[in-house]
Formats: sequence, C-alpha cells, structure tokens
Amino acid sequence: MAELFGFEIKRKGQEQANTSEPVSFAAPSPDDGALQVTATGGSYGQYVDLEGTAKNEAELVTRYRKMSIQPEVDVAIDDIVNEAIVNDPRERVIDINVDNLEQPSRVKKLIVEEFTKIYKLLSLADSSYDTFKKWYIDGRLYYHAMIDDKEPSGGIKELRYIDPRKIRKVREIKKVKENNVVVTKVTKEYYIYADKGFNSKSSATPDPMGQGVNGLRIAKDSIVHVTSGLMDENNRMVLSHLHKAIKPLNQLQVLEDAAVIYRISRAPERRIFYIDVGNLPKMKAEQYLADMMTKHKNRLVYDAADGSIRDDRKFMTMLEDFWLPRREGGRGTEITTLPGGQNLGEMDDIEYFKKKLFRSLNVPISRLESDAGFTLGRASEISRDELKFSKFVSRLRMRFSQLFDKCLEKQLVLKGICTTEEWYDMKDFIRYDFVEDNHFSELKSTEILRERLQTLNDIEQHEGKYFSRDWVRRNVLKLTNEEIESIETEIEIEKDNGEEFQDGEDPENGNNFDQ
Repeated sequence: MAELFGFEIKRKGQEQANTSEPVSFAAPSPDDGALQVTATGGSYGQYVDLEGTAKNEAELVTRYRKMSIQPEVDVAIDDIVNEAIVNDPRERVIDINVDNLEQPSRVKKLIVEEFTKIYKLLSLADSSYDTFKKWYIDGRLYYHAMIDDKEPSGGIKELRYIDPRKIRKVREIKKVKENNVVVTKVTKEYYIYADKGFNSKSSATPDPMGQGVNGLRIAKDSIVHVTSGLMDENNRMVLSHLHKAIKPLNQLQVLEDAAVIYRISRAPERRIFYIDVGNLPKMKAEQYLADMMTKHKNRLVYDAADGSIRDDRKFMTMLEDFWLPRREGGRGTEITTLPGGQNLGEMDDIEYFKKKLFRSLNVPISRLESDAGFTLGRASEISRDELKFSKFVSRLRMRFSQLFDKCLEKQLVLKGICTTEEWYDMKDFIRYDFVEDNHFSELKSTEILRERLQTLNDIEQHEGKYFSRDWVRRNVLKLTNEEIESIETEIEIEKDNGEEFQDGEDPENGNNFDQ
C-alpha cells in the first residue's frame, strides 16, 4: 500500500497486532459520511437524489450554500449563529471546563494551556461566528493539522481550513467469518484530497489503492473532521441542518414567482374593441381590422436616457387591447373594459410557506417577525418555541464542540501529555462553556436563584434545630464543595479587609471624615 501523506499517531503494525477487539454481527454505523470500500477493490456507492439535482456531497454542499444566501434562510441562520456564538469582549467566546476531571492539577493546567493554543490556532477570538456558520451551513468541517515533521512533540503548528467539496473520507472494510457469523472489520481509514473537487464523473468510488480519482491520500490523523451528525436515510451521506428546508424553500420561491407573474399579467385593465365589418369578405375584413388597430393604437414610451417621449406603434403585446370583428346584423362598433385582478393583495399562501420554512429551520416564528416585541418576564411566560429553540442551540453547541475534542486529542498526544487511551477516559469529563445570550437561559437561572433564596428565608428559622448550615448549602442552594470552600474564603477575606479600617475612615483613600 502506498505511503500516506501526513502524520499518524498510531505506531506501525498496531492495527494488525490488535486482535482482541469484540466481535459483533452488526456492522458499525458511523456518522462521518466516510466512503466504505472493500479491501478487494469493490465499493459501496453513495447516492442521494434530491429531486434530481444533487448526485454527491460536493453538489449537496453547493446547494446548501446557495440556499444560505436566500433572504429568509439567511435571517434564520443569522439568528441561530448569533444565539450559539456570543461575542463578549470581556471573556472568551468558548472556554474549557476541567472541574469534573479526576486528574492532578498539573495535568489540568496543561490541558487548559493547550486548549488556549487550539483557540488561537482556530482564530476563534475573531472568526468564531464564521467558523460556526460554515459548519452549520455545510454540515461538515475539515482542517489540516500541520506539524513539524522533524519535531512532532511540538504539537500542531497550524490548522488550515479545507473546502469540504475537495476532500472525502474513505474507510476500507473487510468481511470475515468468525464463529459462523460474517462480521465487518475496518482495515484502513484515510482521506482523499482532489484540488479540482469531486464532480459527478469523478465521484466514482475510489479503489483501496487510491487510484480511482486523481487525488492525494492523506493519513487520518492529519485531518480534523467534524460533521453535523445528520445522515440520509441510507446512512451513507452527511446532511446539513438546512436539508429539511430544501422543499419549503423551493415551494416558497415558486409561489413568489407565480404571484409576481400573476400581478403583472392581471394588474392592467384592458379594452375590448368590437369592430363592425359589415359584409366585407374575410380578407378585406381582416385588413380593415388591422387598419383600425393601427389608427387607434397609442404606445407612448418614456425614454429615461434623454427624457423624451416617443410613440412606438409597431409593438403589440398580450397585455394590450383585444380587437374582435363583428358581422352585419349584430350590434355596431363597441368598446368595453376588461377589469384587472381583484385579489392581487392576497398573500396568505406565501405567508403559510414562509412560516413552514422557518419551522423547518427550528427558529421561533416570533423572532422572525419585525413587528414582534421582546418581552422579559418569568420563565413561566416563556413560549414553548423559545424553550425548544434554546435546547436546539444547546445540541448544536455540543456537536460543534467535537472540533475542540479532536484538536485537543492530537495536541495532547503529540506533546506526550497523555496517550490516546487516557484521552478517551478523560474527554467525557471535559466540558466547553459558551458565552450565554439566550434570554430564556438568563431568566431561568434568575428565577431558580430567586426561588432558592425564598426557600432559604423560609427554612432559616429552622436552621440549627432541624437542618444544619452545611445541609442547607448543599440541598437548598445546591452548592458544590468547591463553591462552598471558595465562598468561605471570600467571606473571610472580606471580613479581614473590613476590620483593617476604623469607623469614619475611607477604605480607598484612608481619609478620616470625622476630622
């Protein structure tokens, strides 16, 4: 097998030596959208037909990006990203929390320091909004982790963004029979990068040797790959959160175009001319009708270039008058008016599909209406849509945090702070705190604190008799051991500082106001 580009954290021969893996008859179902190929050169093709327009992931990403520039979709995306990423000049947009990690304080400090480096490599201080928006729209993020080959212990030197339309993940699998059960085993995983992208023709599944397409094979550890976690019905292709809005957006655009066409065609009032042609033969009657049309037709056109008005009589359109011949014996020449459309102002259908589009994007309708007010009240007054939206944003943050997990894993293993096995034991206890700006979360926290303080006032008279102070702190105020110790220390410091100043003395300047 040809050598892969990039670095591999695992030692050579480790995969072949590892034979103690558990065996299952059910094949794994990862959510990374990797292209699975058999070790013998056959392949499992990927295909999803979105109304006959998208044949592979590259076309799918392009379609998502086209959707994102539509006004209604752009408003919804902006609201979601603004809720998930809050820029605060006083603190980091995203910070790491290692309080629950059962490791020595030295290791915790090193993890925090390495996260700070990852934070800078990703330029989250300046481009966190754009990074999260790319991930939300495309449904996937790819970064090339670049290291110094001569000194890999120095960690990641640069994280370079890769267009998802130019890179694919490939997973080689092999089916073997164990205990009379056919099981699927992964033999190799790598990425293929094609500078010209994967179009419909070149998207044929690459063979295990990487010769199916003209691309560069890259080691798995050299790429940081994060997806939305959404898969198609065949569990083959990664989807974006915009995928469920494709049909509502198409319906809305078609209906808007139809409304415009209807208004243009039905807005003007047109006249109907019934011309008496008597007993004239058919040829002469048509000539007479044409002469009357030329005589009465008036096409005054305003020329915006020079401000003049000219008469264009030679043009005739379907939006103008109707000329109909009438034979002898009927009524004479008659001119009537065909009224224009009477229901041109009805937009109920468009409003329905617009709301349907917003619902498909999980954004509360009230947030997208310009005349809707913003009310601050108790949590009991928060709408159900706001509660669902808050939970949706929380799920997005948790999924997006996998970007930091994968970057931090490579950084810690390369620097020798921990091994891959130790990282998998630690990562479940590491959390990432995003700056909050959701008014529901703020109101909920405030109301919870208010209720706890009210309960504290009610139980204070029983403190020391039925309840201890430590029990009240843990069960009423819900304080942790670290918070209790920190609060006790702060109280002692405040008491000591207060005793240093005598009555009538300014604590800041030391001035005595009694003089």
